This record gives sequence, C-alpha cells and structure tokens, in this order.
Amino acid sequence: MSDREGSPAKLPFNLRPRLIVTVLVVVVVLILASTSIFVVDQTEQGVVLRLGRYLKTVDQGLHFKLPFGIDQNYNVPVQIVQREEFGFRTIAAGEQTMISSAEFPRESIMLTGDLNIVDIEWTIQYRITDARAWLFNVESIPGGLGLRAMPPVNDPQSDRRVKTIRDVTQSIVNALVGDRAIVDVLGREGLAIEVQAREEINAIFNRYDLGALISEVQLRTVVPPAGRVQEAFDDVNRAVQDFNRLINEGREQFNAEIPRATGQAQRQIEEAEGYRIQRVNTATGDVARFVNVLARYRLDPRTTRTRLYFEMVEQVFRAEEGTELIDRNLQNFLPLLNLGDRGGQQ
Repeated sequence: MSDREGSPAKLPFNLRPRLIVTVLVVVVVLILASTSIFVVDQTEQGVVLRLGRYLKTVDQGLHFKLPFGIDQNYNVPVQIVQREEFGFRTIAAGEQTMISSAEFPRESIMLTGDLNIVDIEWTIQYRITDARAWLFNVESIPGGLGLRAMPPVNDPQSDRRVKTIRDVTQSIVNALVGDRAIVDVLGREGLAIEVQAREEINAIFNRYDLGALISEVQLRTVVPPAGRVQEAFDDVNRAVQDFNRLINEGREQFNAEIPRATGQAQRQIEEAEGYRIQRVNTATGDVARFVNVLARYRLDPRTTRTRLYFEMVEQVFRAEEGTELIDRNLQNFLPLLNLGDRGGQQ
C-alpha cells in the first residue's frame, strides 16, 4: 500500500521520444525562420551586420541572413522626406493644420547685424541619403554606434542625429541673420538666406559624413518682436506697399497713354506725308501744264491767250447757276432766254 502511494502520477499523454524530437525540430525551424528572413520596405534600405561589423546594404524586398543573431539588420527610411520645425510646433497636419500656441523663443528670437531683434519661424526638410553613414558615423544615443546604433523608438527628439541636424541648422540660420540688417531680413534677403543656409548646412553634413542632406529651408514667418517695434515696422511696411502701389498705378497710366500718343503721332505723320505727296504731285502737274501751255503760246500767242481767257471765265462761273454772260453793248443779250428756260422748267 505504501509503494502505490509513493509512485509518480501518470501524465494524460505519453511522452514518446519521437514526439519530443518533433517538437524540438519545429521550434528550431521557427527560430531559424524568424532570425534568417527580413523584409525591407520600398521606402527603406537595409544595413546588414555580421558579428557587429558592417557587411552590406540591401534594397527593398525579401532578404536572408545568418540566423541566431550572427547577422543583424537595421532598416533605414531613405526615401522619406522628413521635416523639422523651429519656433513653432504642428499639432495635427492636414487640410486644417493645427499649430501649437506654445512659444519657442530660444529657437525663433535672433539678433540681426544692426543689433535689432527679429522673430523667425522656419522649417527644414531633409532625407537620409546613406544608410550606413546614418547608422554608424554619428551617435543616435550615448555610445550609440555599431550594435547600439538603433535610434529610440517613437522618440525622434531624443535621437542625437536629429539633434545634430537641428543644432547645425539653427547655428547656420542665426549666423546668416546676424550678417544682415533687420530691414533686409524682413524684406528682399529672405530667399537668399534660405538658399545660402541650405548650401552651408549640406556642406557641414558632408564634412560630418552624416548620411543626410537638406532639400529645403523655408522661412515661414519673419516679424519683429511684438509691441511698439512691430507696430513701427507695420507702418513702414504699409508705407512701402503704398509706395509700390503708386508706382504700379503710374506704370499702368504710362503704359496706357504712351501707346495712344504714339499712335496719334504716327497718324499725324502719315497724314502730313500724304498731304506732302499730294502737294508735290499737284505742283508737278501744274508745272507740266504751264510748260505745255507756254510751248503752245510761243507757237500761237493770240489763240492760246483767248483759250486761256475762256477757260478762266468758265472756271470762275462753274459753280454759278442761271448766269448769262453779255458784252458791254448788249449785242448778244437775248431777253426771252430766261423766260424760255422758266417755261421749260414748268
């Protein structure tokens, strides 16, 4: 009786050696599959390490590596354009973008070259261009090189690489603003600051071999500090706008009047040219007729003189109606001539 109480209890199933081997094989296969296959998204590149040393960089797709931690892979988003904001923060982006009401004076307040203060909000866009350099050339966390190069999950602000980008960007923009007067910063020099800042930031990134490049620097708002200074600058801006408006109105008036005046002058010139040609042709014809008459007069002066007299009288009385020519002695006057004409009209 005591022997039965001391015997071990039976299991509900039989542990056969074959079953144990099968389970072990399945576990090994699962571990092998999970540690030897990895997928790289279309926006990423995969960096493969073997025993902690860089091995290769692979593009999108399904890839294989040595299992059990011999090879490790890190996927880096090289096709995604990332954005950093200075002086403001976006709460929600979309059709109705929501901007945080918090202020960041350490980022936005700058000193200009003429010792004035200006408040600038700006953004940058950058993209990772070299996955290997991004992982290994700049720390992501204290001591975050090699196997410890993975950035913090869901906390990009604590990533030292992002902090490096922000620090370099802020120092360059501050330096460029400090080289210019406040009037230039508020006015025409904004685009020049953006272009020069992008070039100088990328030069520093290349020197650091950071593996990232800036694609855009955009000054979002450039205003003087709130208060009397901003009111004074607003007055100046309104005066400049009125000045430009009056200049544009004057140019419009100029563009409207000059073509019309030019057209009128051209028309008068053409009319004068036509009148000149007419007078020259008339004078030329009169001279030719006079020369012709002179030649005939020399041949027969009496007849030519009589014909000229008749032509002159005809020309004088051509516009008159009901006019009869009589001689001084009334020898060719016909009293019934007018009565006959009136009777004929009736």
